[in-house]
Amino acid sequence: MTVDEWLLESDPAIRWQVLRDLHDSSAADVEAERSKVATEGWGARLLAARDPGGVWAGGACFPSGFDGDMSTGQPWTPTLPTLTLLRELGVDPAADAVRVAIEAVRETGRWEHAGQWFFDGEVEPCINGRTVAVGAYFGVDVDGIVARLVIEQLPDGGWNCEAEYGSTRGSFHSTICVLEGLLEHERATGGTPESIAARDRGEKYLLERQLCRRLSTGEIIERNWLQFAFPTWWHYDVLRGVEYFRAAGSDVDPRLAAAVDHVRSRQCGDGTWLLDKSHPGAVHFTMEEGIGRPGRWNTLRALRALKWARRG
Repeated sequence: MTVDEWLLESDPAIRWQVLRDLHDSSAADVEAERSKVATEGWGARLLAARDPGGVWAGGACFPSGFDGDMSTGQPWTPTLPTLTLLRELGVDPAADAVRVAIEAVRETGRWEHAGQWFFDGEVEPCINGRTVAVGAYFGVDVDGIVARLVIEQLPDGGWNCEAEYGSTRGSFHSTICVLEGLLEHERATGGTPESIAARDRGEKYLLERQLCRRLSTGEIIERNWLQFAFPTWWHYDVLRGVEYFRAAGSDVDPRLAAAVDHVRSRQCGDGTWLLDKSHPGAVHFTMEEGIGRPGRWNTLRALRALKWARRG
C-alpha cells in the first residue's frame, strides 16, 4: 500500500485534506468529502459527545468538577479542546449539527476563570488565541478578544500566559496559539490594521529564532519541540510552526530552512512520519495507532508542509 492509499483509507477528516492539499482535487470533490466530517467518523463522534446542557464535559477549559490534579495530564474533553479539534478536522461550520452546537456554546458556555462568556474569552493569551481561532472559524464575533491580544503583545513580538505575573519574554506555546487565532480571524473578517501588524511581529518572533532556537545563543530551546504530536492542543513543536507559515500562505523565508530540513529528516523509509509523542490527558477517543507508530496526521501535515516549501 502506498502512503497515499494509506492516508485515503482513513477518516473523512483526513481524506478531504489529502484531496485539497496533496492532490489539488476539484473544489466539488473536496467539499463532497468534507461534508462527511460532521456526519461520519471522528467529527460526528465529537459532536455527539456534547452535553445536553450545551457544552462538552461540563466546562470550558476543564471538565465540570475538575479538582486540578494534572498528574496524569490535562483533560482534553471540555469545550475549548473539542472545538479546537473540530476546527482541525475541518468540519463544515455550516453543517446543521455544528451550528446547533456553536449556538449552544454561545448561550451557555462560561470560563472557569471568572465566569466570562465563552466567546468573550478570559485572561490567558494561549487560551484566548485558541478561542479566537475557533470563534472566527465557526462564525462568531471575537473582535473583543483580538483587540485584547493586540494590546498584550510583548516587546519581543511574542505572547506569554505568564505576562500577568511579570514575564516580559514571549513563549513559543502562547505565541503559536495567538498567531493561529489571528490568522483565522483575518481570514474570516479581513482583520484590523492593528491585528495584521501584530501577526507580522509575531511571525518575526518565530523566524528570528528559526522556529526553535534561542536568539542569544542559537541553541535549541527545547529538544522535545523536534518531535511531533497530534493533536498539539496548546503545545508548540517545529512541525506546528512550519504548518502555521504554510497555512498563512507566506513566502518561504530563508529562516525557515533549518526547520523545514528537520521536518524532512523525520520521514521514515516507508514515506510516513511517526507519531513521536502524545500530550497526556483524557481524550474523547484516539485517532492513531500509538506512539512510535506511523501517524496519519503527522504524515499529512508534513507532506503538505514540504510541498509548500518546495514551491517557495
